[in-house]
Amino acid sequence: MKISVLKKCALLMLFALSIALLSACGSDNDRVSLEDATFETIQIAFIHVGGIDDQGYTYRQHRGTLDMAAALGIDPDEQIRNFMNTAAGEVPAAITEAIDWGAHLIFGTSFGFGGAMLEAARENPDVMFFHATGNMAVDANLPNFHNYFGNMSQARYLSGIAAGLRTESNILGFVGAHPNSEVITGLTAFFLGARSVNPDVTMNVMFTNYWNNPTRERQVADALLATGADVLGQHADSPATQLAAQEAGVWSVGYNNDMISAAPYAVLMSPMFDWSVYLIYAVRNAVEGRPIRTDVLYGLNEGMVLLSPLNPQTIVPGTEEAIRAAEAEIRAGRNIFTGPIYANTGEQLLAPGEQWIEPLSAPSWSYIIEGITVIGD
Repeated sequence: MKISVLKKCALLMLFALSIALLSACGSDNDRVSLEDATFETIQIAFIHVGGIDDQGYTYRQHRGTLDMAAALGIDPDEQIRNFMNTAAGEVPAAITEAIDWGAHLIFGTSFGFGGAMLEAARENPDVMFFHATGNMAVDANLPNFHNYFGNMSQARYLSGIAAGLRTESNILGFVGAHPNSEVITGLTAFFLGARSVNPDVTMNVMFTNYWNNPTRERQVADALLATGADVLGQHADSPATQLAAQEAGVWSVGYNNDMISAAPYAVLMSPMFDWSVYLIYAVRNAVEGRPIRTDVLYGLNEGMVLLSPLNPQTIVPGTEEAIRAAEAEIRAGRNIFTGPIYANTGEQLLAPGEQWIEPLSAPSWSYIIEGITVIGD
């Protein structure tokens, strides 16, 4: 009789333990739905192409994440998960891991992530996907897939004014990551800004074929310096170009982050993104149940692109005044891609007064214009 009672007690304890374990397992997989999420419960994943130690693109992306979290009262340690140094082929696995973790919103920061993010959006309609620099959302027409970017051409143009005034050789150099439309749009805007104050300036361009490869960026920067360039611009993720310019005793314009501290005797200033502007908009609207535009392009007026402080040690007199005058015109509606603009083959791309307007948030100008020479390896 005593043994039977003990057996019953043991069975009851085992049953209770099983229920507890099942409940615990269920709580790991259960999550508040997006419709019921608050700023205290929303979970957000960011899939980054680089690491925050790049001192450039991913650093500024992460800075925007932290600023968004602070503005909305989100705990960055508990409610945000970052996937760093993610190659395009690794994105599906990162998305799966993010969803298993409980992500309501997933942001991807590189153009090459678009295909994987779109496929995941189709397969996971209860998760919202946001793709920076991409161009697929409008055609996909999914309620949970969005594209966004900053109108960096505006800030690039302004930084080009500083370069055009600073150069003594009238030769600029530009270290580009990839020969795609995003990079070509930016370097064209940079050159148009320089030409607006110095019609004699020309520019040589070389591509590294990497977003972030400081060794390769340095090699390309040195090669451009050898062509006579005395001001270097860039679309790359590290300050290697600025260091090369400083060691050569010439000047540079940074990108993504304020790079004056990296090369204080070379950097004029840096055009930068403030990613928090879009992140606050997207996350707030998602939590509060308001619509989110499928494709968003924010510029100077919205605060998503800006210039770092000008470096008084490197700019020439009159630079600030010239930049502020051009900035006022752009804020008032001036389109910097206004003709006449000619290709480097001589073909007229835009007639006098004709304007080219980006159809989507993703930069798409792909022409090499007169005055710019692309140099191969």
